[in-house]
Amino acid sequence: MAASPVDPDAYRRAIGGFATGVAVVTAVGPDGPAGLTTNAVSSLSLDPLLLLVCFDNGSRTLPAVRHQGRFGVSILREDQEDVARVFASKRPGPEKLAAVLHRVHEGVPVVDDAAAWIVCELRELLPGGDHTIGIGEVRDVGEDPAAAPLLFHRGAFGVAGTAA
Repeated sequence: MAASPVDPDAYRRAIGGFATGVAVVTAVGPDGPAGLTTNAVSSLSLDPLLLLVCFDNGSRTLPAVRHQGRFGVSILREDQEDVARVFASKRPGPEKLAAVLHRVHEGVPVVDDAAAWIVCELRELLPGGDHTIGIGEVRDVGEDPAAAPLLFHRGAFGVAGTAA
């Protein structure tokens, strides 16, 4: 494959201008629970209900998702930056889950008090450069309609109207 004529840092700065929500993706593997913080989550289809999640190929959560065949997505609320930082850390998965309030729903951990949560059955994993694209079929959802989301914009956390 030919090298891109676009500077990767310029691309990163440009795409960083797209404000996104912040989510935690969780699964349970042979070594216990695992989880990561991401903003690479998107609704893919309404018929059937499909969700897309991108996993860094070096993620410790990706093998857990492969093993369990399902995953949870907790969409964080504006006051859960600390939760985002825990799951963005290099701590082992069981330590991450022990550090935050959560419950297990249909075998998958989901973060307590999240703005919303979604449990998916894994349908497909596809290569995507240095990431793997996961497609999940939505099995259950919950939400707090009054919750404001935690946002990520230009490399910083923020809330609606204030993301850096």
